[in-house]
Amino acid sequence: MARKNLKEARKKAGMTQQQMADRLEMGLRHYQKIESGDTNGSFEVWDALEDMLGIHQRKLREQTDTHRVQAKNR
Repeated sequence: MARKNLKEARKKAGMTQQQMADRLEMGLRHYQKIESGDTNGSFEVWDALEDMLGIHQRKLREQTDTHRVQAKNR
């Protein structure tokens, strides 16, 4: 399950995944896992993301089942 809102907000802010990871003081792979929904970040990470992107973390945390969406579009 992907976090589409987080990815879109990052792109709208003009930032790469590496830039996000750097600002959050974490490794790129860890940030990628958060954005893809493979792992949850700490409360501190979500607070920082909310501050950086100006979007409530509840919205950023939403996950989309990409497999269900892909199957539906076939």
